[in-house]
Amino acid sequence: MNQTTMRAVGYRESLPVDAPESLIDVELPVPEPGPHDLLVKVEAVAVNPVDYKVRRNTDPGGGIKVLGWDAAGTVVAVGEEVEQFRVGDEVYYAGALDRAGADSEYHTVDERIVALKPATLSFTEAAALPLTSLTAWEGLFEHLGLENGGLNQDGALLITAAAGGVGSITAQLARALTSLTVLGTASRPETVEFATRMGVRHVIDHREPLVPQIAEVVPNGLTHVFSTANTDGNLGAYAEALRPFGRIVAVDDFDSLPIGVLKAKSISYHWEFMFTRSMFRTPDQDRQRHILTQVARLVDAGIITTTAVRDLGTINAANLREAHRVMESGTAIGKITLTGF
Repeated sequence: MNQTTMRAVGYRESLPVDAPESLIDVELPVPEPGPHDLLVKVEAVAVNPVDYKVRRNTDPGGGIKVLGWDAAGTVVAVGEEVEQFRVGDEVYYAGALDRAGADSEYHTVDERIVALKPATLSFTEAAALPLTSLTAWEGLFEHLGLENGGLNQDGALLITAAAGGVGSITAQLARALTSLTVLGTASRPETVEFATRMGVRHVIDHREPLVPQIAEVVPNGLTHVFSTANTDGNLGAYAEALRPFGRIVAVDDFDSLPIGVLKAKSISYHWEFMFTRSMFRTPDQDRQRHILTQVARLVDAGIITTTAVRDLGTINAANLREAHRVMESGTAIGKITLTGF
């Protein structure tokens, strides 16, 4: 390709989202792919909490920092050691936290964390899936120890914020690939409807005490908790509602955790951070390519679906500021996407 510069969206200093300079339109050089990299023409992106958390907490140090860790697009060039992809492939991926994000016309990404996008989805629909699917899959099958396809497993799983990006794909995967009773927290009519549609069998109102509601549904208690929000505030309730030897996986952020409440029941606690493999260049980075490939097959088989709910239009600073604003408000349902430049 002959193009040497590209449009992108980034920021020069950490500012509140209502500040016009919190995200700005810029022009940058088209990146060169490294040996294991794909150069992707970005067709669509999705927005996650990590985007606004980085914007608020990471100073670019005088340069431009580009965000965006969910993308779908077309491969336009490959590094000399790339083995799995070729020019023209349509792909989707979440990228790496320690590299430039995908809010740009062209983006480089290590092939080991990329997969062919679901053939039955548009770029926009596919862009909503990678980060949350990886988080859900790793949380369910690596940290909570559930058996993928184990349809004779006894137990009950609680998912918090079940209408959110991570919660809604976790519910789908748990419903499709395990035999657990799936409970999920939601409170507004629209979030209750979406969580139910995504696979939650019993909705728990997070505005009310959790334990009595859980006991009504599963008198013997929970076996697993996938905590996406308010883990520190809910830990006591989890400890009470879980059976002995239960498991918790959490993805949210907080300053401290009173983990001693888990000891009596020998409850295990796990972190899930889907960027760990790419940040530490673990030998099994390509595990994420395999996970996304399996997710794409499930989508194309009609077993699970995209969680894209709202597209805010073209990829530019104004639309991304609005996406960040909605995400920061805590009211988002499913995933917010942007399409094209």
